[in-house]
Amino acid sequence: MTYLEFEKPLADLEGKAEELRALARKGEGVDLEKEAAALDEKAADLLRDLYKQLDPWRKTQVARHPERPHCSEYIARLFSEYTPLAGDRAFGEDHAVMGGLARFRDQPCVVIGHEKGNDTRTRLEHNFGMARPEGYRKAIRLMDLADRFRLPVITLVDTPGAYPGKGAEERGQSEAIARSTEKCLQIGVPIVSVVIGEGGSGGAVAFATANRIAMLEHSIYSVISPEGCASILWKDAEKMREAAHALKLTAQDLKKLDVIDRIIPEPLGGAQRAPADAIAAVGDAVSEMLAEFEGKKPAEIIKDRRQKFLNMGSKALA
Repeated sequence: MTYLEFEKPLADLEGKAEELRALARKGEGVDLEKEAAALDEKAADLLRDLYKQLDPWRKTQVARHPERPHCSEYIARLFSEYTPLAGDRAFGEDHAVMGGLARFRDQPCVVIGHEKGNDTRTRLEHNFGMARPEGYRKAIRLMDLADRFRLPVITLVDTPGAYPGKGAEERGQSEAIARSTEKCLQIGVPIVSVVIGEGGSGGAVAFATANRIAMLEHSIYSVISPEGCASILWKDAEKMREAAHALKLTAQDLKKLDVIDRIIPEPLGGAQRAPADAIAAVGDAVSEMLAEFEGKKPAEIIKDRRQKFLNMGSKALA
């Protein structure tokens, strides 16, 4: 387990409990289970206290946890008969974006998501989940396919933002993001989106312009990262804690503002502590959101999505 900065006291307790068990395994006739169990109990209480009311910056840290389940794990556990479809038919393949045909609980669908990678090699391969223009154009191609064959679209958002490199800008990064967002608004099939980690900037909006948007309890969704916001407003990236609070990027704030439709509870300690439970909860939420559109005509689905975004901004935080 990788521990975050604010989890250091928890790391000490759990580490001591494991040391006691290791000593018991080495020494014959040594029974340290009671002492280890007492430390486990203290650690469980501390974990509850730490996660009882996380501030926005701590939620940002949890959303970025390296052991949090990624798009590939959700696809492997929730979807069957997944057939990846690669390339944008214009430039090339972008490994930061996964997508293809699949079955979700025996229902044919198209699934699209950002993939960050799990170790150094895969993170470099997937560009840390930061898509280039060809990634968004691939998503457009898949959404067109979904619309043609009347398949619902499920998107899994987990990106720090679109890739800001020179090559991406030369190939029309902003235009690709805008076209992807436009395509989300145009297709006559339901789009259900879940922010499973970071929802950063237009790179997230390009997949999350959906009929229904859900966020995991400790995920974030914002126009800019706290560090980027702090650098612009205060000329100091170290002011990221203040920026995280000002941005209202947590699922709880965004639900109050009606930017998202539901919050999916996470296991105690975050999705990284019980990935299977978190993934199952996402599956249940997606199933419920898709059920809302059963029997609806394309025109109704498009109108529902359009009205959702027209209504945004009408509610403020008290």
